[in-house]
Amino acid sequence: MMQAQLGNGNFPLLAVRDVSVVFGGIVALNGVSFDMKQGQILGLIGPNGAGKTTLFNCLSRLYQPSTGEILMEGKSILTRQASQIAECGIGRTFQNVALFPRLTVRDNIRIGAHCRTKSDFISDALKLPAVRHQEQALNEKVDEILTYLDLHNVADREVAGLPFGTQKRVELGRALAAEPKILLLDEPAGGLNHEEVHALGDLVRRIRDDRNITVLLVEHHMGLVMSIADHVVALNFGKKLAEGTPAAVQSDPDVIKAYLGSKDA
Repeated sequence: MMQAQLGNGNFPLLAVRDVSVVFGGIVALNGVSFDMKQGQILGLIGPNGAGKTTLFNCLSRLYQPSTGEILMEGKSILTRQASQIAECGIGRTFQNVALFPRLTVRDNIRIGAHCRTKSDFISDALKLPAVRHQEQALNEKVDEILTYLDLHNVADREVAGLPFGTQKRVELGRALAAEPKILLLDEPAGGLNHEEVHALGDLVRRIRDDRNITVLLVEHHMGLVMSIADHVVALNFGKKLAEGTPAAVQSDPDVIKAYLGSKDA
């Protein structure tokens, strides 16, 4: 297994520092801190309402933390808008797939690469050589991702008519097209059967190893998390409950209590 390393300049690739989020008096996150090292698969777990999705939405800039800091390679991402976050090297999928249902699989993946293209209206209109070269490179990238995710046989079909598990791979392909350094996966096993979950675990590991992408995984499927994560952070009621190896977190008494309840309850 790939050994996790520090990012550039000996900074963690991602550092969450004392992040709190308050919605109208409701504390969704309360002083959460942890580091992600380059090459890690980090599992973020917790019961419903623990704050996992809130933290994800802070990382992808859909939410602004009330207090705290989020650093990528030592630089704050909190000055970035959500529309700029892919340029920082952060890609994500959603618990409920957020694709363009009337576009083809190929075109949905092409959209993911938009943040990595550089052109202007005049160059596009005149089809200058640089634009043609960029278009060719983009087509090659999309074809490579279609092959990598075994989507070539549905490349030109509308997403709306595809099985849910296939749609999830399309969304993953769109995220990969942005060439992220960190991939945020929000409940990727949701709605998948046992065989699909097993294949997903293999795919996530392969993406980390083949493409040198660090993965942050929010997931309720404990079997998946514990089988592929190098490091696990457990949340409950917006606070960090435990952190460590999968085995250590899984056996932590506070984590067991949070999931199963107290015998005295």
